[in-house]
Amino acid sequence: MAETERNFERRPDPDALLALADQEKDGKLRVFLGAAPGVGKTYAMLARARGLKMDGVDVVIGLVECHGRCETEGLLEGLEILPRRKIEYRGRELEEFDIDAALTRRPKLIVVDELAHTNAPESRHPKRWQDVEELLGAGIDVWTALNIQHLESLADVVANITGVAVRETVPDRMLQDASDVILVDVTPDDLLQRLKEGKVYVPETAKRAIQNFFTTRNLTALRELALRRTAERVDDQMVDYLRQSAIEGPWATSERLLVCVGPDTLSEIVVRAGARLATGLNASWIALYVERSGQEERSPKRLERIDDVLKLAERLGGAIERLSGPDLPTEVFRFASRENITQIVIGHSRAGFVSRLLHRSLTEEIVRRSRDIAVHVIPDSQVKPEAEGGMQRRVLRGSEFWVGMGAAAASVACAVGAVRLLELWLALPARSTLFFISVALCALRFGTTSAIAASILSFAAFDFFFSEPRYQLTISQPVEFLSLLVFLVAAIIIGALAGRVREQAQYMRMRTQAAQSLFEFSRKLSSAPKLDDVLWAAAVDAQKALDAKCAVLLLPDDGELRVSAAWPPIDQLDPGESSSARWAYQKAEPAGWRTATLPNVRFQFRPLATTRGVVAVLGIEPEKPDEPLSPQTERMLTSILEQTAIAIDRSLLVGESVKAAALEENEKLRTTLLASLSHDLRTPLASITGAVTSLRQLGDRMTAADRQDLLASIEEESGRLSRFVVNLLDMSRIEAGALKPRRELMDIGDVVHNAVERSRKEFPQLVISASLARDLPLIRGDSNLLSQILFNLLDNAHKYGGDSASLYARTDGNEVVLTVTDEGPGVKPTDLERIFEKFYRGGRVDGRKAGTGLGLSICRGLVEAMGGTIVAQSPAIRRRGTRFILRFPIPDEQRQGALA
Repeated sequence: MAETERNFERRPDPDALLALADQEKDGKLRVFLGAAPGVGKTYAMLARARGLKMDGVDVVIGLVECHGRCETEGLLEGLEILPRRKIEYRGRELEEFDIDAALTRRPKLIVVDELAHTNAPESRHPKRWQDVEELLGAGIDVWTALNIQHLESLADVVANITGVAVRETVPDRMLQDASDVILVDVTPDDLLQRLKEGKVYVPETAKRAIQNFFTTRNLTALRELALRRTAERVDDQMVDYLRQSAIEGPWATSERLLVCVGPDTLSEIVVRAGARLATGLNASWIALYVERSGQEERSPKRLERIDDVLKLAERLGGAIERLSGPDLPTEVFRFASRENITQIVIGHSRAGFVSRLLHRSLTEEIVRRSRDIAVHVIPDSQVKPEAEGGMQRRVLRGSEFWVGMGAAAASVACAVGAVRLLELWLALPARSTLFFISVALCALRFGTTSAIAASILSFAAFDFFFSEPRYQLTISQPVEFLSLLVFLVAAIIIGALAGRVREQAQYMRMRTQAAQSLFEFSRKLSSAPKLDDVLWAAAVDAQKALDAKCAVLLLPDDGELRVSAAWPPIDQLDPGESSSARWAYQKAEPAGWRTATLPNVRFQFRPLATTRGVVAVLGIEPEKPDEPLSPQTERMLTSILEQTAIAIDRSLLVGESVKAAALEENEKLRTTLLASLSHDLRTPLASITGAVTSLRQLGDRMTAADRQDLLASIEEESGRLSRFVVNLLDMSRIEAGALKPRRELMDIGDVVHNAVERSRKEFPQLVISASLARDLPLIRGDSNLLSQILFNLLDNAHKYGGDSASLYARTDGNEVVLTVTDEGPGVKPTDLERIFEKFYRGGRVDGRKAGTGLGLSICRGLVEAMGGTIVAQSPAIRRRGTRFILRFPIPDEQRQGALA
């Protein structure tokens, strides 16, 4: 038992094994890491690539920058080099890595230098590391080079050390997910010597570099960062190996970090610090943005900053979350409890004097409430103060601020006037209560700032106009001062509460409108019967809700995405937009505007994903492309995407179910047809074959009467076989729509006479009585088809109706009515309509008899093709037999002739 428990405890870590399996699916990345340019990363990478090429490995040079270094250029000889893609940009021709050529060539290993490079604006991806990710996803191994200062989480640290801002960065996950990290290192003195010898830059550039970036202090610090990060990467690899191999440990407890961000400039530093801390602890982390309900951020600049900070967190390997609630600290701790957060990283709040006076800052409140969670406070010494204020409160600015101030002054003036007028008639013991009304009105209409201003103005006005001595800003009695102070505090509290009520009312109004819009949208989608209706409802309602042009692209059977619905209407997408839409469909990730793939196109495409995969793509073109989507718009867009995807999936399922039902019906028909063919073809053929064999073998020994009987049997079965084939051909013509009956005037009497004579020849045992009314009008139709219909009905009577049948013709109003009645057991009332279905023969009271089940179906098809109707009845008087009633309209000229 103990041995079993030990073996159980030493099982490999399932998560580690799954991660290893995922890595095996993609290409492998090898990063040659250096502390600074010139340490020999590219040289070392090419030297190893040449060695693999000599060993027979398929190696291709995607892009290498030699910077004029002869030794490096010499290593390229004999290696296959992909041509670069040329892009025209602002009158210049730029050369970039051709990712499409690399994917087409698909080598085993491709070398792509300068991982942190920024691509030209017209490229598929803004950054080269995104090109590398696509190559890895395609299963191609990649070698690349990177300097430590380009690592995203270290950008601010490097800027502090060197004084040079790093603009081109690479997410830390590229280094963390690399299968190998090779540190290419030289001492600072050796690197400076290489600079002086011109092996890194040309002499003038090298001289400036030594004076600015390439100093001994900077190079030593960068070298330390490179060594530390490489050591951390090696440690992570060792831990992964131990977990995959079930080698006992001690393992450190799992840490989980929460990084609180906002719209201030400090948030970027906080995110980088949180990413570095998470890397050092080998922990997962989440970047959280919380906004107060009713105080959604509206400044485009601050919204863009929030969007950029969350994207930065995503690039650094963190998850992102957005929340909304009335109390920010409560929401933070509720989320931390739900996500098992062990440490919180937050910036030092820059709260103003009034904010600190009224309540604690967010940072102070989180530190105060924290019990089991460690809190890391990042100082703001590196951040310049913002003119717009901190992340916790949104102040009225611009015209809104001055309108609120004017309203406060006007309301207080009205309150003063009202009190003075009332003093002429009444002795008011509590005159200050009227000022509370003005404070509350300002709060409800213009917000908390206007209410506080009204409180201060009310305090001053009451002291000046109504406190003794009047018309002076002085107070004679301490009691009056205390009363005024209580009045001021009460007014501020009332204003703050009323302002909060106003903000909550606005927030609830917006949420209600959003919920109502989503409800109407979901109701439209649920009632849309067809896929086209779903697509158009999605495009139109999304345009209204998001205030942006919307287009829905669907993948038809030919495999090319097309605009299926767009509002306002769009003729077509340009090649860049089509590529973005295709990327979103194939990769199941956003593409286009403000994304990592083709960000310069006007649309942003979002995949509509269901359990079966991506079913369509929704594209939006915002009215203001310079501003990011607000959190509320983002939530609305997410809801629209989810509901539209479900509705499209439902429509596709309905279509598939219809196809499945049609296939099932076709399968039933095929089975029935095969059964009919096997019986109704084999039976007459067997009779014919038997008769012919008998005549051939015994013909000279048979009597003349026996030979005549066999010949009659052959003739009868041949006729039966011929009728069956004719019925099949007629049914196929009817279903294919190839039947084109003539529209000629015909005499009913002639048609009935021909059908009866043909039936008497075919069925001599059947007694047929025919009766025609006098002066029957002519009808339009095909006499041959009508004769075939009557023959089929008489054939049916012969099979199921006994020994006699009757056929009558008469007029009934504006129609000619033909009836064929047999004397058989009749049809079950529930099957009177089903007997006209193909191959159905189960409606007879006395069970199934010989036949294909096509005769009545052909009759209905022919009658309807000539504009008539046919129904079946079981006569109610005799309780026996079946009657078929055919009705054909009388032409107008025949009706007019009869009236004349």
